[in-house]
Amino acid sequence: MGKNLAENYSAAANVFRRGDEVLGFSISKLCFDGPDEDLKQTVNTQPALFLTSIAAFEVVREQGIMPAFTAGHSVGEYAALYAAGAFDLETGLWLVKQRAELMQRAASENPGTMAAILGLSPEQVQEVVFKASNVGVVVAANLNSPIQTVISGELDAVARASQIASEMGAKRVVPLNVSGAFHSPLMQSAADALEKTLCKVEIRDLDIPVVANVTADFEIAAREVRENLAKQITGSVRWVESVQRMASAGADVFVELGPGNVLAGLVKRIAPDVEVYSVGDKSSLDALMSNLH
Repeated sequence: MGKNLAENYSAAANVFRRGDEVLGFSISKLCFDGPDEDLKQTVNTQPALFLTSIAAFEVVREQGIMPAFTAGHSVGEYAALYAAGAFDLETGLWLVKQRAELMQRAASENPGTMAAILGLSPEQVQEVVFKASNVGVVVAANLNSPIQTVISGELDAVARASQIASEMGAKRVVPLNVSGAFHSPLMQSAADALEKTLCKVEIRDLDIPVVANVTADFEIAAREVRENLAKQITGSVRWVESVQRMASAGADVFVELGPGNVLAGLVKRIAPDVEVYSVGDKSSLDALMSNLH
């Protein structure tokens, strides 16, 4: 994650250097070299994703490309807010670290899991979780595309919902390798604690609008940012509506910044007429620049 960017662009290398200083250990080494089992722990995953996304953003910004507005998926919302001027790198990374630790603690206190349901509409998945809710807590956590929704909740309830989804004709139900039931009511203790944490840091009004996960609408006031980030811990990531909101506001080029191209694939399914790019290394940046100019 981010190694190629850091090797080729000083702007990216600087992001990882500052990240190491803030966290007090070499998150850059973890991003670049692993091991995977350490990187997959949410206390490391979240800061790593945040820094890699910002490294890509700084490189793209250096090339003269600036967004009209931004959005991020789950922890990616913090990188989107950084790009919109809500806070500096150090503040954003500190918040992400707090978020990760609070979510990890909530996950150990309230064990749960997540599963991706493929081939059912969001409305069908809502029916699935309603039918399974008599077993325990289960919700639609990430509404990722018209045919992909991630559910989250207590172990038995997610298992029951997965069974119901299969019976209703889901193409696949994929259990996710996660350490907790993120974006569900099982994270309430983390949401309460994060709400207090968000009041301790400076968050500025945004330079450009950000589409918030929990509202799927534009936010620009610092007060809204604080409220929505606290709610995001237990709320659904309304990604389908978020992308539709940006497209309806005139966005015709979407650039995913950070590792992989999962979001680019989702955007293409949600809004087939837009141009979509991913930037996570030098070659993908070169492809973006040659297509945009």
